[in-house]
Amino acid sequence: MNQSMWNAEVETISEAEQGAMERDKLVRQIEYVYSESPFYRSKLDEAGLAPRDVRGPQDLSGLPFTTKAELRESQEREPPFGDYLASSRELVTTVHRSSGSTGKFIYTVLTDKDMEQTNECGARAFWAAGLRPRHTAVHCLNYSLWMGGFTDHRNLATTGASVVPFGVGDSRRLVRTIGELGVDAISCTPSYPSRLAGVVRDELGIEPSELGLELGLFGGEPGIEDAGFKARMEETWGFKAKNANYGMAEVLCNFASVCDEADELHFLGQGAVLAELIDPSSMEVLPMEAGTSGEIVLTNLDRKAQPLVRYRTRDLIGVLGTGPCTCGRTGFRFRVAGRSDDMLHVGGINVFPSGIAEVLNTLAPDVNGEFQVVVSGPGPYDSLDILVESDHGADSLRVLIEDEIRHALSCRANVRLVSPGTVPQSAVGKAVRVVRNF
Repeated sequence: MNQSMWNAEVETISEAEQGAMERDKLVRQIEYVYSESPFYRSKLDEAGLAPRDVRGPQDLSGLPFTTKAELRESQEREPPFGDYLASSRELVTTVHRSSGSTGKFIYTVLTDKDMEQTNECGARAFWAAGLRPRHTAVHCLNYSLWMGGFTDHRNLATTGASVVPFGVGDSRRLVRTIGELGVDAISCTPSYPSRLAGVVRDELGIEPSELGLELGLFGGEPGIEDAGFKARMEETWGFKAKNANYGMAEVLCNFASVCDEADELHFLGQGAVLAELIDPSSMEVLPMEAGTSGEIVLTNLDRKAQPLVRYRTRDLIGVLGTGPCTCGRTGFRFRVAGRSDDMLHVGGINVFPSGIAEVLNTLAPDVNGEFQVVVSGPGPYDSLDILVESDHGADSLRVLIEDEIRHALSCRANVRLVSPGTVPQSAVGKAVRVVRNF
């Protein structure tokens, strides 16, 4: 197929057409949640609001936010799916579970219509990143309850590509499977290939670039947006590395990807989710325009099972552009700076794990880019304790890393070098960059 977009009619929608679509869908969705979701009926009643008070996106700022903590409380109050479940149990066809830093998990459920919409938006994203029906893609995210496994598998398959449901673990069998099946695309977290490269060399006796992979589709954690990290990965593997899978499991698991023309995330959730930008301190709504930074807040526009209104994602983004990209897509373009709940206050400076990653990426190959910050107490902190993976245990390297972090981020770090593969990952295969011991 030679088409450049999965759904050109939606992906190139004009600002006026998108505004009209969002207005109509939002009005219907608010009426639906008020009628069918006890959770939102209570929230709106407490705020003194009725569905008729929302006539379009301009009225969203008057509605209360929704937080992940509220969703957990809802499911504890009304197990298993919470009183924000708006459909009948009989319509629920897919159940996922996600966990947070507190260890308390959330069940996220979908109806068939919810899944269809999810797959449509996911296909837009993976297609924008270059996935086509000719590809055979191995999917290496956790299939055990996590949405990144089964549902992202369906997103990949919706493009027409052949998908190998490998999951996580058993890297030696994975590299042999890639060779045996002629797999030419891989979907995984951006931290995984650095771990996999050594397995390719040890198990097959070849360089990763000889394995035949043409396309890397990454998401689930930060890293791939760093130009140095991306360039080294492409040099090692010989594939095109794409930031292809940005989303929020509770709202829509994939609604943004880069394209072939610009290494910037494109919003591709038109018709499914409405995005706002807020100042996370003042809660003030910010304009969605180039140069503005803030927390992205999401509202489902056509969700049946567990629709969310003004969901605070805690992701901090910078808007890079709002006009049409050279690829023709009209969704706003953005970069993820980090999570507000991962931001660390060190000596009067705000430090994000992404900043530490950028510093470490300049020191390759002495370090492989894997690290973990370990903090005690809620902060602010005088310094950060950081585990950094490296084959070299030289004290001079430790001192160099500490100096580079101090110069680049204006904060003091206490670095401990550990062997590759030492820094633990979460149960779903994501890198855990900050551990808080309190």
